[in-house]
Amino acid sequence: MLIADDEPLARERLRRLVSALPEYTVCGEAADGDAALQQVASLEPDILLLDIRMPGMDGMEAAARLEQLTNPPALIFCTAYDHYAIQAFGVQATAYLLKPVRKEALADALGRVGRVNRVQRQALTEQSTANDEQLAVRTYRGTELIDLADILYCEADQKYVTLHHAAGETVCDFTLKELEGSYPHHLLRIHRHTLVGVRFIQALRRTPDGQSVVALRDGQGELPVSRRHASSVRQWLQEHQPG
Repeated sequence: MLIADDEPLARERLRRLVSALPEYTVCGEAADGDAALQQVASLEPDILLLDIRMPGMDGMEAAARLEQLTNPPALIFCTAYDHYAIQAFGVQATAYLLKPVRKEALADALGRVGRVNRVQRQALTEQSTANDEQLAVRTYRGTELIDLADILYCEADQKYVTLHHAAGETVCDFTLKELEGSYPHHLLRIHRHTLVGVRFIQALRRTPDGQSVVALRDGQGELPVSRRHASSVRQWLQEHQPG
């Protein structure tokens, strides 16, 4: 989860409270609303603990902007002021905790987040089980069905994930993490921002400057592979390709 508060001591207190809850970890911190939005885009946290009164962009404005994302983090306000509660309801906050935040109150709020997330994961799993060969994507044209075997790669760019497939490109409202977890037999992680369709993997190569790339079949080009994921691509090739 991400902690956003302009007071270092408040961030440290929340970090200590979270560390006492074994199911959760803190992936980053922010001192104002702008930094919180940037961290959400780069770290993709599942949960955001957000203060309201901060310099520059305050927490309420940041929450309103996050609400526009296709997959915003679950939002828990942690504030010293109780008169923002109605506004917090308006931006779909899961909980509204008053400082000093108590461990029991935080644990209860995180439990509510977990119940919501489980419902979302179940919906995605049910879709996967019902039809493991197609992905249903909501677009401005309605619901679009994309054959998983036709997906060349999935690319995350800040708040959107674009599916590159045989019929073109489609922006979807799933995260890479959700797609990777639900369709491991079709999609393989090769970079923090990229999943590749395994049917199109031809080889793992090194460029003259030392960068690892996946060469795609049928002359579809190459995709960069991060150092962190090169070994898993190599292992996949050893397991699925003869020789």
